[in-house]
Amino acid sequence: MTGNKGHGPLCHATLAAALIAVAACGGGDSGLGGSEEAPDADMNQASTPGTEAVDPLAGMDPALLPEGVTVAMVEQGRDLFNGGGICYTCHTIEATGGPLAPDLTDDTWINVDGEYLSIIELVKTGVSQPIEHPGAMLPRAGMPLTDEQVEAVAAYAYMLSRL
Repeated sequence: MTGNKGHGPLCHATLAAALIAVAACGGGDSGLGGSEEAPDADMNQASTPGTEAVDPLAGMDPALLPEGVTVAMVEQGRDLFNGGGICYTCHTIEATGGPLAPDLTDDTWINVDGEYLSIIELVKTGVSQPIEHPGAMLPRAGMPLTDEQVEAVAAYAYMLSRL
């Protein structure tokens, strides 16, 4: 006979809360080095036979970069967005948004004004009560992102809306 020891209502509630948190933040730690990417996130691979994924940074005009932001920062931000920063899990690999998070490729900003410094602040503090989407964003997406990594991800998000 197997018992149910340790699996009462509190355990079930804890498990449910953990599952909701994982779904809202996109999962666990997949490394923050930026070298690990989401499945099929390589911008040079064909997504389906006969079609090729387009690098969103290909049309980037460096003149649009905010003061202090470099092309290398934007590229690092792209790698973090699609890898260890786990941003893609809610915003999608194409950054066009999903059920939990808004589109970052258009010029409509919902929770901030879309300026570089406000995007940095949003990533640092998170979005506890999103205006339109049900998925709250934890500070730094729940990941141990450094300030430099937050600035890089913010640079990428900033440029996505200006391409």
